[in-house]
Amino acid sequence: MRRGLRGLMPGTLDHYLLQQVIPPFSISLGVVMAALLLERLLALFNLLASNGSSMKTFVSLLTDLVPHYLGLALPAAMCVSVFSVIRRMSQNHEIDALMASGVSMFRIARPFIVVGTVLGVLSFSLYGFIQPYARYNYRSALYFASHSGWTPHLQSHMFAAPSHDLMLTAEKVDDAGSRMFKVFIRDNSNHDLTRYITARKGYLYIPDNDEKIRLDLIDGTIITDRHDKNPSVIHFDHTTELFSPHGQLDKMKANRTRGQTERELTLPELYHGIRHGIDGIRHSYLVAELHFRLARTVAIPFIPLLACALAVMAKRQKRSLGLPIAAVALVGFDHTLQMGLSLVANVHMSPLLVIWLPTLVFATCCVWALVWRCGGLRILMMPEHPSSRRELSPDGLPRRVQDARP
Repeated sequence: MRRGLRGLMPGTLDHYLLQQVIPPFSISLGVVMAALLLERLLALFNLLASNGSSMKTFVSLLTDLVPHYLGLALPAAMCVSVFSVIRRMSQNHEIDALMASGVSMFRIARPFIVVGTVLGVLSFSLYGFIQPYARYNYRSALYFASHSGWTPHLQSHMFAAPSHDLMLTAEKVDDAGSRMFKVFIRDNSNHDLTRYITARKGYLYIPDNDEKIRLDLIDGTIITDRHDKNPSVIHFDHTTELFSPHGQLDKMKANRTRGQTERELTLPELYHGIRHGIDGIRHSYLVAELHFRLARTVAIPFIPLLACALAVMAKRQKRSLGLPIAAVALVGFDHTLQMGLSLVANVHMSPLLVIWLPTLVFATCCVWALVWRCGGLRILMMPEHPSSRRELSPDGLPRRVQDARP
């Protein structure tokens, strides 16, 4: 009993493999996250720039996007990192040395399976609790950013709309948007008349609290158009305009509360909705989303088995299609789960057939790939010769066991 527990403790081999996998995992995770976020970053830049939003809004939206793409990047980074470590060890004949000493591929893959299990637990929290809140926060922040239409930090030749009835632009802006030259304002807040204001200079004062923003205009003209009368013209040396720092948001409430779609519900909320129902969300959508998240979580610990099996190269083989095959397998499995999600939600098919059956097939293929790489069931079921029996010492290295003769 004590020897069995001691064999489960991490030894020298486990520590060595974990030290080898951490650097490529970190690099792979960073590269995959950057690749996934790049396209969305460009779209956010265009949207926020057109609405004049601040960098703070951009960072907030980017933070809310990270959990979504992290759920996609974790399996890919795990597969690439384990594959690179095993491939390097295979090319350097470390795998051959370990297997010749009695260490099987399953024993070599054990620390990677443990890491995959830990990532599966983290993914359970990510898919089940973090992503629903992050998805709602992103959509809510994007709604306000795209509808606010105003920020006090102006740019040259940019049209800012503090409200539906007020438009402001300047030919030149400096001092972080606080000093403007050749200012033009159209004010239609009084629907009986329209004011057109031009000024040679303008100074924008932004309060630290929720007070109104003050715009001091120097050396300009105010043209008032009363529609049914001749317009009036007023020249001024100095005048002040006040408007709200929140602009349209003064009259804008939150677009909606969280939980209006099944993707914004946590796992306990999905389970509760399946049992008791949620207004506005079909029962099949709740069932599909719950099984889809659980299936993605269960599949993660099997990815290291697939990577280990495909990374080992045959003798004198210079090239291998292991990594492309692993990529196709992961992408194909993810798309199969996506299709299963759609079939359960829209066609009311059983999740056992279109979600859990592909998951079982994927897990079985991962295990069988490693068994095949070890020599198949024939090798695993072959009785071991007494003279070649070995056991692993507490540090994870092989140790020959001599036959006990009477």
